[in-house]
Amino acid sequence: MGLTIGIDVGGTKIAAGVVDPDGTIGARTHRDTPADSVDATADAICDAAAELIAAHDVEAVGIGAAGFVSSDRSTVLFAPNLAWRDEPLGARVAEKLNIPVVVENDANAAAWGEFAFGAAKDVEHMLCLTIGTGIGGGVVIDGDLLRGAHGVAAELGHMRVVPGGHRCGCGARGCLEQYASGRALVREGRAQAESGSLAAMQMLTVCGISDPAELTGPMITSAAAGGDPCAVELLEDLGRWLGEGLASLATMFDPTTIVIGGGVSAAKDLLMKSAQVAFEKNLPAKANRPHPTFGLAELGNDAGLIGAADLARRPAPAPEKTR
Repeated sequence: MGLTIGIDVGGTKIAAGVVDPDGTIGARTHRDTPADSVDATADAICDAAAELIAAHDVEAVGIGAAGFVSSDRSTVLFAPNLAWRDEPLGARVAEKLNIPVVVENDANAAAWGEFAFGAAKDVEHMLCLTIGTGIGGGVVIDGDLLRGAHGVAAELGHMRVVPGGHRCGCGARGCLEQYASGRALVREGRAQAESGSLAAMQMLTVCGISDPAELTGPMITSAAAGGDPCAVELLEDLGRWLGEGLASLATMFDPTTIVIGGGVSAAKDLLMKSAQVAFEKNLPAKANRPHPTFGLAELGNDAGLIGAADLARRPAPAPEKTR
């Protein structure tokens, strides 16, 4: 298959691009996301795709959507930040565009982009965590994307690491993303500043603010890069939680490579060093098993778009067996 379109549907923006078989993006376009309307969101997706189809010989469309996507890669079962509930998005868009359409979870699409063209392009087994406000994840085993029986596997950010811990947006308590995400980083930074910690107040000064409520993740990362002790400690704590979680995930999936992406990965060694130390410390039977390599994602914000476009070239998974 030649050119395909990848569409990354976010809570505020729909990004679309024409992608060739080598993972290179040609033309691009975008639309705002009318997140509170199922019909308007579908129309915006179709409008962006139609613009690109009019100027290019496109053979299929892949859509990356944040939420649970059915195993047949057509229906969005649930989306936390959009109005989709059992929404037959693939069929709806395919009917309007008269072209094959597949839908994939956005974190799966980003993981596939890194597997096919980015940081894991030379391996067959990889684990990818996208660390932003929350944590997304994707797993590739023997060259195949892990979807599970119902299409909702690899929700890695919702592995429970602290029984009875912080309440998560998913409704459970103690999920990994409550301790190793951008949201967790900001929560802890603000809490330290509000407690009257002199080190945290100094961090606020470095960030150019006085109100802890104004503190953001990029501010903490920038302060840490400049050597601020409180910011460095916050990122090291985040890395420790990340490494502990990855040790459990590596035990389950035995990847060759672990890829870390998302906005928080901009901290690079400030995050990765402590994550690797915690990983090595907590990996079960660490003296008697091969250890995966760690790498930073290479495709940036384009990973999901590129991955979705490439997945549109792939055949649908075999249907679940019935007894």
